Amino acid sequence: MQFEPCIPVPFEDNDLLEEYVGKAKAWLLQNGFGMHLKDDFSRDTITFLPFTLLPSTFPAVEFKKAKMIQSILNKLMHKVAHNGQFLRETLSETITVDPFMARLLQIHNTVLEEGLTQKVSLGLFRSDYMIDSLTDGTIKQVEFNTIACGSAAASYVLEKWHRNVVTLLGFPDRTKNMPLSDALHGYANAILTAHEHYIKESGSKTAAILIVIEDRTLNIGDQRLVEFEILKLAPSVRTIRKSITNISNTMRLDERRRLYINDFEIGVVYYRAGYSPDFYHSEVEWNVRLQLERSLAIKCPSIQYQLAGSKKIQQQLALSGVVERFLSEPEEVEAVRQVFTGLYSLDMNDPISNEMIKRAINNPSVFVLKPQREGGGNNLFNEAITKRLLEIQNSDERHGWILMDRIQPPSVLNYMIRKGEEPIFTGVVGELGIFGVIMG
Repeated sequence: MQFEPCIPVPFEDNDLLEEYVGKAKAWLLQNGFGMHLKDDFSRDTITFLPFTLLPSTFPAVEFKKAKMIQSILNKLMHKVAHNGQFLRETLSETITVDPFMARLLQIHNTVLEEGLTQKVSLGLFRSDYMIDSLTDGTIKQVEFNTIACGSAAASYVLEKWHRNVVTLLGFPDRTKNMPLSDALHGYANAILTAHEHYIKESGSKTAAILIVIEDRTLNIGDQRLVEFEILKLAPSVRTIRKSITNISNTMRLDERRRLYINDFEIGVVYYRAGYSPDFYHSEVEWNVRLQLERSLAIKCPSIQYQLAGSKKIQQQLALSGVVERFLSEPEEVEAVRQVFTGLYSLDMNDPISNEMIKRAINNPSVFVLKPQREGGGNNLFNEAITKRLLEIQNSDERHGWILMDRIQPPSVLNYMIRKGEEPIFTGVVGELGIFGVIMG
């Protein structure tokens, strides 16, 4: 299955292609669509993120459906996150084989037992979808992200370029079918709303926003543009960027558990890191995370939001009757269930799990094997699924994984642009990310 491209391709004139590739690289870099080099890292060197020269086709009806359902998913995940019993029961087997998830749940339990200092949480979410050609071209959810959701800024910039290039190439009428991306403004405004709530609650007049970053940030443009949008909307609000490790040297809580970095009181902790074990090098980093969760600052996300975004929780929600525990309106339940694809646990001594493992070993191309990790690059496909399942099928380690039906999306012809490579004219597969905000 293949969608029609948004404008006629390929270009007949190679000079025209070269001209617009050059324009695109320059325009995108000058507007913040940049990243540091992974293999030759320097804070003084930036290149462009990989991108498509043209916008890709996506069915309008399914796009509108994805937008409509986001507020329902926000509410669902908020309720899931604040049901400690459900989190503990669902993750009970996972934590026996996954030390990272075990530590997150331990922090969650500790702050609940102590009593939450800050009861308000900010969620900046992103729900990802693909069109499934096996289900009459409807959207199916790939995953729901609750921590360090990227591309709010990058998508904002790329949408502007796509609008420009379609117009410049002589198809301005097509831009009316291109939705505006307001995720950058929405994210920045949400963080400032949480900041204003903290100011009102605490009485502080100078609280700052702490942005928790990686030890070495590659996706710098996407992060900085959110920071600079905050600056544009509220020039007097200070933002501080620190890694989890560096926070340990400058952090303190006062008697009211107000959080300070050096002498700056912190009103909001915005995580762009902390979603994998790679950020926790020692007990120092784990203690930082615990103290941040104990603090009066509003966390984005809180530890419970992060746990709710785990793959095991999402698999459990796909079971019959589970969504109904959190949503009371039948039409909302049905809307959510329509976008779920098959998600399967790998529990020991469970006949259904054992059968799914056999199916995946024999026919891995129709499945995806997922661990409890965020950040991309962790899923297994094809022969790698068979190899991994054969290794863990008789081990408790299988509790740390879930199986998902592999979505079969249509492609659309486009030009792929990557650093150091010639443009590649090929069929590309699109993944739609819908951003959402909730505070409560």
